[in-house]
Amino acid sequence: MNAIITGHSRGLGAALAENLLSRGIAVLGLARTKHPSLGQRFPALLHELTIDLALPEVLASENLGAALGSHLKPTGPTLLINNAGTVRPVGPAAQQPAPDIVRAVQLNVTVPLALTALMARKLVGGELRVVHLSSGAARNAYPGWSVYCATKAALDHHARAVALDASPDIKICSLAPGVIDTDMQSEIRSCTPEQFPLRERFIAMKQDGLLVQPQAAAARLIDYLLSPAFGSEPVADLRNLGG
Repeated sequence: MNAIITGHSRGLGAALAENLLSRGIAVLGLARTKHPSLGQRFPALLHELTIDLALPEVLASENLGAALGSHLKPTGPTLLINNAGTVRPVGPAAQQPAPDIVRAVQLNVTVPLALTALMARKLVGGELRVVHLSSGAARNAYPGWSVYCATKAALDHHARAVALDASPDIKICSLAPGVIDTDMQSEIRSCTPEQFPLRERFIAMKQDGLLVQPQAAAARLIDYLLSPAFGSEPVADLRNLGG
C-alpha cells in the first residue's frame, strides 16, 4: 500500500503523513517545502517532491507524472489524499483580488480533480482510494467565504459524480474533517470582522478548547480510509462517522 498526500509539510497534511508512515505505509508528499523532520525519521518510506501546486503548469510536469506513476500499487490500494488548499481570499466579492481567486480554484479544485483523473488513467490493477479534504463550508454558506465555500462544494459534487461512474477499482469520498487546530484557523482568526463576520465564533472555539488536534483527526481519517466502509458514501463528515 502506498499513499500520496498534497500539502504534507504542515497542518493536517503533516499529521496524515506521520500517521501513515507510522503504520509502515510509504508516502509521496507533494508540497512547496519538505517536512522538517519526517524525512529523517522515515527515510525509506517518505518520498517528497518539492512542487508549487498553485502553478497551473505543474500538472503537466514530467517529474510529477513520473512520481505519481511510481507510487501506484499494482495490487492492493493506492491512497490519494487531496489535502492542500487555501481559505483565501476572505471578504465580500468586491474585496477579492482576481489572482487570489485563480490561486484558490487551482489549489482547492483543479489540483484534486486533475490528480484524481491522472491517477485513474495510470491505474492498472490494484485499487485507488481518493479522499478530498472538504469542509462544512461546502454544505453551508458563510459570509466572506464565497470562494472557499464554492471550491469545497465543487469537491463534494465531483466525488458524487465520480461515484456514479461506478468504476470498480476507484473509491472516493469528499470528507469534512471538522474544525482542526491548524495554521488555517490562525489565519481565520486574524481576519477583520469586515472580512469575516463569523470571526468571533472561531476565536471562541480556540479559547474554549473546541478545536480538534491534527493528530487526532488524522488517526480517525486514516482509520476510515483503510476500512471496508470507505467509499460507501461519496460525501461525509468525519465527526458523524462511527468509531
